[in-house]
Amino acid sequence: MEKIYFIRHGETTGDVENRYGGDYDDHLSEEGVRQAGALAEILGDKGIEVIFASPLIRAQETAQILSEKSGSEIKTVPNLKERNQYGILTGMEKGEAKEKYPEMALALKDRLNTIEGAESYQDFSDRLVQAFDEIVSLPGLNTIAIVTHGGPVRVLFRDLLKWGELSEIGDCAWVGLEKKADGTFAWLNSGGLKTEFEVPN
Repeated sequence: MEKIYFIRHGETTGDVENRYGGDYDDHLSEEGVRQAGALAEILGDKGIEVIFASPLIRAQETAQILSEKSGSEIKTVPNLKERNQYGILTGMEKGEAKEKYPEMALALKDRLNTIEGAESYQDFSDRLVQAFDEIVSLPGLNTIAIVTHGGPVRVLFRDLLKWGELSEIGDCAWVGLEKKADGTFAWLNSGGLKTEFEVPN
């Protein structure tokens, strides 16, 4: 495999309604659909053969819009889904959650905290790294896309590539990576991302 495009889904109805997302299975908003269409115009001619997508609706809808432009097959990978970071607060409007569960809302400021009903950061990172490794190891593919979420894209840079932190990841943010002969990756191009590290070439 030579090239991989990692993609975050577009804006969602939960974003518009200011809800805790994570495992909340919401749809793209109208703006999210527009963002995915603009992304498809950018990446639709990059030779993407297969799109590996999170099972959550917002990622599936983003992948479908890209697939319609690129002609790529979509394969769903359960372990690409977002972290269930919010536990019993999942899907709750954030203002309401802060009123009813102020201690839990405060605990969410640290990703290493695991509130009631949530997935631990370590379990989340482990399954994402495993999923990425399995996809990258598949034979017979040259260029692929992975449509997932903000959390998994951060894990990619933080825990898999070990490059560092992202300071910003926008709706439909993406990054193209090229696999080098020694098995490491180089940054090709991107959109909607800001890093706290120097981009490696």
